[in-house]
Amino acid sequence: MVNAAAGRGRARDAAGAVTARLTAAGVEVQPLQAPDRAAAERAVGQVAADVDAVAALGGDGVAHAAVQGLAGTGTPLAVLPAGTGNDLALALGVPADPLAAADAAVADLRTGGGRPLDLVRSSWDGGQRWWATVLCCGFDSAVSDRVNRLRWPPGRRRYDLATALELARLRPRRVRLTLDGEVTDHDVTLVAVGNTGVYGGGLRICPDADPADGWLDVTVVGPVSRRELVRTRPRLAAGTHTTHPAVRVLRARTVELAAEGLTTWADGEPVGPLPQRCTVVPGALAVLGADRGERLERPRRRVP
Repeated sequence: MVNAAAGRGRARDAAGAVTARLTAAGVEVQPLQAPDRAAAERAVGQVAADVDAVAALGGDGVAHAAVQGLAGTGTPLAVLPAGTGNDLALALGVPADPLAAADAAVADLRTGGGRPLDLVRSSWDGGQRWWATVLCCGFDSAVSDRVNRLRWPPGRRRYDLATALELARLRPRRVRLTLDGEVTDHDVTLVAVGNTGVYGGGLRICPDADPADGWLDVTVVGPVSRRELVRTRPRLAAGTHTTHPAVRVLRARTVELAAEGLTTWADGEPVGPLPQRCTVVPGALAVLGADRGERLERPRRRVP
């Protein structure tokens, strides 16, 4: 499946070459046609039992759509990065070039390999979605909501405008966190629940998150000023923000979030409203072409 718009057309431009590379390697390619995300998710679910793997060419959004149909089926996913962010590919060590990623996926397919990946199931009253990377709520989800509503300007400038507008109305939000049954209330700027460590095009919001350890890392950013938020955000690229006095990193297998008027986003896609329950499902998906990961058991960091 291909998101033709991903990477400002990069996925569309790469589709022919990727198909030719897979065909030359002896892989029978069956394109999945769908007019929108919901139809794509249904299409993946319908073919999952009848194919050896599903390849997602594009960014995190097309991988997110594929995950909805593949979670728990035993059919692996080949992530072929050609989007803007490609956070899932980055977190799993998939080659950044889609042709190289296709070669790596074919090698795993021939040997029956693939990297086991935990997935997270988010559920709320009337809905459920799977996700693979990071779920956020608070400032970052408000910016994403705003970008989704704006029709101008195009491209990156729309995100910059949304960020400026949300900075102007920045205020702490009261969020109730329930981590494996332990309930605490927090005034926060944002909360990020990480299965992997990166989001937003490589920002290391949960730098120690391991997508094969059966745990979720929860980064809680407390109240900060507009200036401090702007100054701190560049530290996300290196993952050094965790030493900031307003930041705490916790860990749990099940995370419940409750707050008034907040939504969540994950894998760069809208998920659902709060209250919401996030449960990690170990080894729910295999990813072809990724670096091998080892499952590590780590103790939970309890809420202070």
